[in-house]
Amino acid sequence: MQSQVARFTTAVAYQTSLAVGIMLLPFALVARRMGVTLPVGRLVERAEGAYESTR
Repeated sequence: MQSQVARFTTAVAYQTSLAVGIMLLPFALVARRMGVTLPVGRLVERAEGAYESTR
């Protein structure tokens, strides 16, 4: 039961990070033109790693 809850939680976190990344894409493009990078990619990669490790 504990592992199912952990798997569900990490799946929700992964999907949420993908949604946030997609929503922030226009801001990230503008920020990149100004020379600033947003760490959204790292957030998605970490969430994906956590999701993959629970499988």
